[in-house]
Amino acid sequence: MKELFRQLIHASGVFIVVLSYFISPDSLILLAALIMFLVVLLFELDKKYQIPIFSYIFKRCKRRDDERGFIYFFLGIILTLIIFKFNMPVANAAILILLFGDSASTIIGRKYGKTKIPFKKDKTVEGSLAFFVVGLTLALTQVPLLPAFLGVLAGVLAEAYSPIDDNIPIPLVSATVMALVIYVTI
Repeated sequence: MKELFRQLIHASGVFIVVLSYFISPDSLILLAALIMFLVVLLFELDKKYQIPIFSYIFKRCKRRDDERGFIYFFLGIILTLIIFKFNMPVANAAILILLFGDSASTIIGRKYGKTKIPFKKDKTVEGSLAFFVVGLTLALTQVPLLPAFLGVLAGVLAEAYSPIDDNIPIPLVSATVMALVIYVTI
């Protein structure tokens, strides 16, 4: 139940994609950075004080006491927006892949995952397939089939094999592949 709550919080980042239709990419970058700094501040304050609502959320979401995954989460989104703001459908698709593909991978992989992927004992084929299906479905709301397909495939590989926290490489790798495919096929 704790992991499901955590992944719902992860997926709540969809507000960034929704807001991209109403505010400029630069305003969106600034907003995401401000939210990241606010969460860091609240995270630090939570170590000493009980903060209504936030302490409850942090308690339910933390995997470890020293976890800073939310910083990588925001950094992945912010870097994707900075680099790909020239093509917001690609940026939005990559963010959706991160938000929902990664969450689906974790939820399905932990609950139903039995078949380990090569060279990674903590990742499963079932989780990767969930990532792919969910990521592709949502990426298709932003970009055509070929860039969505290849971008999600790249995201699956980044999630499975990245040596750093996957919240950074998933959207960056996915967006890079989608942008290149779009550029080459135009």
